[in-house]
Amino acid sequence: MPDAPKTQHRSVRVSDDDWRDLGTATASLGTDRGKVIKEFIAWYLRRPGAKIPERPSAPRKAVR
Repeated sequence: MPDAPKTQHRSVRVSDDDWRDLGTATASLGTDRGKVIKEFIAWYLRRPGAKIPERPSAPRKAVR
């Protein structure tokens, strides 16, 4: 099959705001949500060689 994924599809509930912001954050680093989620899971489970995913810079807060 041309489009046969190597892993099973999983579902998880995430707020619309968090999903949107995660997409924006991962795109700013040239990656995507799925890759970062899988990297985080591997790190969380202490898989050999796994590293915590890179995070984007924090947005600057306005000074009042």
